[in-house]
Amino acid sequence: MEHVNAASAQELEQTLLTCLHSHRWSGRVAEHRPYPDLASLLAAADEAAYDLAWGDLTEALAAEPLPALPPDTYAAAHTALSAAHAAYEARFGHVFVICLDGLTPDEVLDHILEAIRSRLTNDPEEERTVVAEELRRLARERLVDVALSGAGNCATSHNVAAPGT
Repeated sequence: MEHVNAASAQELEQTLLTCLHSHRWSGRVAEHRPYPDLASLLAAADEAAYDLAWGDLTEALAAEPLPALPPDTYAAAHTALSAAHAAYEARFGHVFVICLDGLTPDEVLDHILEAIRSRLTNDPEEERTVVAEELRRLARERLVDVALSGAGNCATSHNVAAPGT
């Protein structure tokens, strides 16, 4: 928490942008400092996320990496996942996002594939609601790491993969 409260406004906004790449969200979270505790920070982050318009979410989606697969995932799984991502992006026009916290490495692939298949049946408005919630959850988990570790970059954890993995 010390890092969040002591950082310069510019430094904090840059750190927050690695948690959720929305200038509106990072600005709102940064402007409400100081935070007495983690719960207060997370409440402010949630409130700011709930207020984001689709344009703000689109900005965030443009910076989101694909969910990471465990390193020992077989090639056919990568092929299946690539096809599922392509179908999703063709339908909705943006990258698929999902928060995978709480899953074991053995559960990740099945969970991602099941979620993509399920969400492909959503209409665009339904999917926007799901996307907003997944981005909020991702930002929240990444922010926990920053607040607790004092790290300067949220993107060093929680479902970050190099493009194409």
